[in-house]
Amino acid sequence: MGDFNGIGPEVLMKALAGMHMNKICTPVVYGSTKVISRYKQLLELNDWQYQSISKPDQANEKQINLINCVPDTHEVEPGKIKDDAGKAALSSLQRAAKDLKEGRIHALVTAPINKHNIQSEEFKFPGHTEFLSAQFDNQEVLMFMVSERLKIGVVTGHVPIVRVKENLSKDKIVKKLNAMLHSLKEDFGVQRPRVAVLGLNPHAGENGLIGKEEQEIIIPAINEVKGKGHFVFGPFSADGFFGTAQQQQFDAVLGMYHDQGLMPFKMLAFEEGVNFTAGLPVVRTSPDHGTAYDIAGKNVADPSSMINAIFTAVDIYK
Repeated sequence: MGDFNGIGPEVLMKALAGMHMNKICTPVVYGSTKVISRYKQLLELNDWQYQSISKPDQANEKQINLINCVPDTHEVEPGKIKDDAGKAALSSLQRAAKDLKEGRIHALVTAPINKHNIQSEEFKFPGHTEFLSAQFDNQEVLMFMVSERLKIGVVTGHVPIVRVKENLSKDKIVKKLNAMLHSLKEDFGVQRPRVAVLGLNPHAGENGLIGKEEQEIIIPAINEVKGKGHFVFGPFSADGFFGTAQQQQFDAVLGMYHDQGLMPFKMLAFEEGVNFTAGLPVVRTSPDHGTAYDIAGKNVADPSSMINAIFTAVDIYK
């Protein structure tokens, strides 16, 4: 359900409205009956019906099923950053992740959380990706933003820009490239994927004139993966690469840091984009937007990314 004072409940309820999702999956919502009831009123979704269950194997494939993970003591206040909303988001996430790990559900779609109010002794992570990596024994995972027209992954995810350089290494780039190549083949059915790698510095370092990371780290990583028979190219200067639409020539792009990958992705594929965690032994997707407190509860949030996140999760699982 995510942060219940953000747009998570709204896009989730709109995505599942009309029961069309039941044709491809059996929805199990981890959240709060009180929150759902409140948003049914706010969004005038009076026809949004569900059945309460206590565990996934009770789910009815012809209905929306809801597992209540949250005490009824909280108050829904759309647009407000509240500690109880963070605790509720964590409780829902923990229960869903546990059921996913135990094979009780087949895939996980996460609504947006607030990375600050969810912090606790049990959640000391920058986001969902790192939390799920820890849940599955710290596997090497890739934040993979995917859509029909564009797929972008990043080497360093939720890392401050000042620490990007120290978090880059040849070994890490190789691991992320291998995770991307594996995902393109196994999750998206691309038999001979072509991957473009972006440089870290302006103009991809200009042969060492504007930084040596390309020569010392990125190019050796590309050559190592290329040497194993994969189609990996670069490093490309990010501005020229996207400015001339070179991404259309590749199945995916690997950027070095968060905004280098997510900025062009959200410009080119925002409404249809999905965040997929590649490298896990399970399927997890998410919309490519945040909590959007400024429009929470106003019945204007677009559910397109949530709908695509559900479709993508089902497609990858199948």
